[in-house]
Amino acid sequence: MDLTFSPEDEAFRKEVQAFIAENFTDDLRDKVKRTKNGYLDKEDHLKWQKALYKKGWAAPNWPVEYGGPGFTPTQKYIFSVEMGKADVPHTIPFGITMCAPVIMKYGSQEQKDYFLPKILATDIWFCQGYSEPGAGSDLASLQCKAENKGDHYLVNGTKIWTSVAQHADWIFCLVRTSNEGKPQEGISFLLIDMKTPGITVEPIVCLDGTPAPHQEVNQVFFDDVKVPIENRIGEENKGWTYAKYLLEFERGNAYSPGLYHALAEIKEIAAEQEMDGKPLIEDPEFAAKIADYEAQIKAMEFTELRIFSALSAGKNVGPESSLLKCRGTELQQRGTELKLEATGIYVNPFVEDALLNTNEPDIGPDYAKTVAPYYFSVRKTSIFAGSNEVQRNIMAKAVLGL
Repeated sequence: MDLTFSPEDEAFRKEVQAFIAENFTDDLRDKVKRTKNGYLDKEDHLKWQKALYKKGWAAPNWPVEYGGPGFTPTQKYIFSVEMGKADVPHTIPFGITMCAPVIMKYGSQEQKDYFLPKILATDIWFCQGYSEPGAGSDLASLQCKAENKGDHYLVNGTKIWTSVAQHADWIFCLVRTSNEGKPQEGISFLLIDMKTPGITVEPIVCLDGTPAPHQEVNQVFFDDVKVPIENRIGEENKGWTYAKYLLEFERGNAYSPGLYHALAEIKEIAAEQEMDGKPLIEDPEFAAKIADYEAQIKAMEFTELRIFSALSAGKNVGPESSLLKCRGTELQQRGTELKLEATGIYVNPFVEDALLNTNEPDIGPDYAKTVAPYYFSVRKTSIFAGSNEVQRNIMAKAVLGL
């Protein structure tokens, strides 16, 4: 594999770096450092995503015909690496990364014309209505019901672990439209306006302790919610097909740029913290842990490059997305464990909300405020988007033929 970048690629890298320097303002940078779960206020996320849209870079993986930038595979890689290194606000993925590809492939022309430009410009913010209290990794067990009333559906039920639902304009939702046949055969895919009467959003406070309205996840309740028939994607009872297609995009993301950023932070902390009168990074045991972590990230990076080169040839991610999800989330968690270990006793004060100003003096270094909360927040990554145990079953079946 040739990893030499051409002069044109290096010029593109400098263009990305210049964009980040101009648009990732000190204010945004400070807020990103102080968030405990990776989420900012909607206004701040919009500020960043609107800047990407103005530049033409809001949707790196979209086809040019729908507003994509036309990046080469190498440019996509450079773009993701530079964004990861700078630790910019992450793009809310539910519209641009997940729902939009489904609309592109299975939506009507009217749906494409209405939703895609608005998703690209972040004029519509989606959330994801998949999991339910009794249907998480076993998604086919969902019971949120949609009755076909001719010109509309009547939706009743609940969705849980719905990220940023408190800010969303729309929700793409899997609903049960039939109880006949296999559970997967009675599911439909609806786009629902969150302003529709009968929708209630309740916050869920997680282990990171982030209170409303900054919480990451919510429970959404539907009580006789009317949804126009034209808001259904594709055919009735075929939603399982569309859901599986979407999950390839939810799970098939690049992890290594963010992991390299985490590695750099761990090294910085270990160089500052002392053990037996010397910097922790000079301790042979901890230095070995860092070296092992770096080697694992490098292996992850090359795996991603192999998979993404196949994508550039027009292939879907397929079951390899499960591999990326498993390994990437495990390494994310390992990074938070090393950062927790490096920070030492200063992780003990659990700040109620690091985004709020306080008159209380800081205890320990400024970076220590979010180390423990973020460690707890990242415990979820091996569970959401289909637990890693389920992903291993998928790989065993689809890749190994077991």
